[in-house]
Amino acid sequence: MDKTSKLNSFLERYTNVAQAQNKIDPRVYEKWNVKRGLRNSDGTGVVVGLTEVGEVHGYIMDEGDKVPAPGRLLYRGYDVKDLVTGFQKDKRYGFEEATYLLLFGSLPTSSELAEFTGLLSDLRELPNGLIEDSILKFPSRNIMNKLARTVLVYYSYDEDPENLSISNILRQSVELIARFPVLTAYSYQAMRYNYYNDSLFLHPPQPELSTAENFLYMVRQDSQFTPLEAELLDLALVLHAEHGGGNNSTFSIHLVSSAETDTYSSIGAAIGSLKGRKHGGANIKVWEMFQEIKLNVQNWEDDLEVSEYLAKLLKGEAFDHSGLIYGMGHAVYTLSDPRAELIKEKARELAKEKGREEEFELYNSIERLTPEVFADVKGYRKEICANVDFYTGFVYDMLNIPPELYTPIFAIARIAGWCAHRVEELVSGGKIIRPAYKAVHNRRDYLDMESRISEE
Repeated sequence: MDKTSKLNSFLERYTNVAQAQNKIDPRVYEKWNVKRGLRNSDGTGVVVGLTEVGEVHGYIMDEGDKVPAPGRLLYRGYDVKDLVTGFQKDKRYGFEEATYLLLFGSLPTSSELAEFTGLLSDLRELPNGLIEDSILKFPSRNIMNKLARTVLVYYSYDEDPENLSISNILRQSVELIARFPVLTAYSYQAMRYNYYNDSLFLHPPQPELSTAENFLYMVRQDSQFTPLEAELLDLALVLHAEHGGGNNSTFSIHLVSSAETDTYSSIGAAIGSLKGRKHGGANIKVWEMFQEIKLNVQNWEDDLEVSEYLAKLLKGEAFDHSGLIYGMGHAVYTLSDPRAELIKEKARELAKEKGREEEFELYNSIERLTPEVFADVKGYRKEICANVDFYTGFVYDMLNIPPELYTPIFAIARIAGWCAHRVEELVSGGKIIRPAYKAVHNRRDYLDMESRISEE
C-alpha cells in the first residue's frame, strides 16, 4: 500500500473518532454562559476593545431591547456617505483619501493628498526578484492563498522586518497598501497562465493612475476602462476599506498584533480570515447564487415566481441547500447597510451603460421580496437588509472582473483598515489578547498500555 492509500485508510477510520471527541453539547455553552462567536444572546457583539478607527452602527439598545436603526458607517468619525459625496462631487477618486484618513486620523489637505497619492504611486513597483521567484514560480489556484503567501515571503525583502516602531510600521503599511493591487493582479495572471494555458501579460502599474484605475489597467489584457468603471471600482474600495474592529479579519489583526509579531505575519493572518466563506469569501457565494437564480427563474419580472424560488432557497431546497439567501442580512446592520445603498446607485448607472438594466431589476426585486418571503417561510418577521456583498458581485461582473478576484479586491481595500488597526493596537493595546476557555472534560486516570481500548 502506497503512502496516500495508507493516509486515506487511516483517515477513513479515525475521522469519526476525531469528530466525536471534539463535539461539545450546545447546552453546555448555555450552562456556562459562553458567548459563542463573541456574541451576546441577543445577537449583539461582546465588547472586547476600543477603537477610534471606524464605527459600525445598525441598532439601538433600549432598556435591554435591540431596536433596529438605519445603518451608519464612520471612518475616524466621518460618515462614509459624506466622504463619498465629497470626493465624487469634486470628481476625484476616493480610496487614497480614505486610506490617508484611516492611517493618520484626519482628512488630508490638497497638498497632503497629492503627496500621499504620489508616494503610493512611487511604491507600487515590486522588489527585484519577487515576481519571478515567488509569484510566477509558485502560483496558486486561489488568489487569496497566493496573496497570503506572498505577503509572508515579502518579509525576506524587508531590511528591517521586526522593528515595531510606529514609524517602521507605517513604512511597511504604506508599502503593502501600494503593492497589494500589483501582487493581486500578477498572482491572477500567473494563475491563468499556469492552470488555464492563458497568455501571460504583466502590465506595469502606471504612475499617473489611481489605485482603482491601475487595477483595471493591470487585470485587463487591453488595459482599457471607462471613467464610470474606474469610479465604481474606486467606490467599492472605499466602502470595503474599514468596518470597525470587531469584524473577523480586523479582530485577527488586533489579536495577532497584540502578541507583538511582525507586520507580515499580522497581515497574513488577516488575509486568511478574510478568505473564509463566512467573511470576505461570501461575495463569491452571492454571485454563484445569482447564476442559479437566473437559470431557474424564467420570468425575472414575475414577483410570484421570484418569491417561490427564494422560498426554496430558505427551505434548503435550492442552490447549495444551506437555507440562506446570500447577501441578505448582516450581523450588525438591520434596516440598511450604507455600503449597499451607495454601491447600489452606482450599479444602476453601470447597468444602464452596459445594457444590463433587466438584471439589475432582478437584484432589486430580490432585495425587496426577501423580507416578506422570510416571514412566510420562517413564521416570524426579522429586519433583513441587503449587505454590501449583495451588489458587489454584480458590479464586478459588469466590470469583467472574474470571480477569482472578488475577495482579493476586498483585501486590496481592507488592508487600509487593517494597517490602521495594527497601529492602534501597538500604540494603545498594551496587553496580549488572551480570552478564557472553560474546560468541560471529565478528569480521567492515566491508563497503562495494556489497559487501553481502541477508539475505532
